[in-house]
Amino acid sequence: MAASHVSPVESLGTIGGPYADHPLTVIHLEGSMFEEILGLPAHVLVVHAVVVFVPLLAVLAIAYVGLPRWRHRLDWALGLLAVAAPVTAFVAVKSGEVFTDALVARGFQGQILDQIFEHSRYGDILFRIVVPLGIGAILLLVVTSGHPRVPQLPALVTPVLAVAVVALSIAALVYVYLTGHSGAEAVWGTTL
Repeated sequence: MAASHVSPVESLGTIGGPYADHPLTVIHLEGSMFEEILGLPAHVLVVHAVVVFVPLLAVLAIAYVGLPRWRHRLDWALGLLAVAAPVTAFVAVKSGEVFTDALVARGFQGQILDQIFEHSRYGDILFRIVVPLGIGAILLLVVTSGHPRVPQLPALVTPVLAVAVVALSIAALVYVYLTGHSGAEAVWGTTL
């Protein structure tokens, strides 16, 4: 006899309570690809990739700007992380929305839900920083490549792009900390 699978969101019912109309509460269709991985909430697994890839992207981007002699050794890793970090941040945001909806549907209220919404806000800001950081890092790779197909750009482009990438890297490091800390505080704050 085959057991039927009921996802956590399907088994929780509808969203209600004092947070049903909260602006950060997003109602998702059941069976979302962001719901679970191997029976666990996807968000609690995906965030580990974010806390690795985003700081690595930020540090490598700063190193790429600050250590021109090492650029040929850093370029491949920077290019990979410029794609991987925004993708994992996107999946973390979307899976976090699904996870939040599941918690709201289960009746989570009060301070814990406020902490989750704070964590959500930080995560949204982090995503909005990591996407331009990834794009900026790729553009920086292109303009510093010396490839003959890259058109001659005004002399100011590279330094302006470098400053933007460093500023976004610093912001990403700050917000990955704030996001991670607020999430850990929500989960472990009153436990230990």
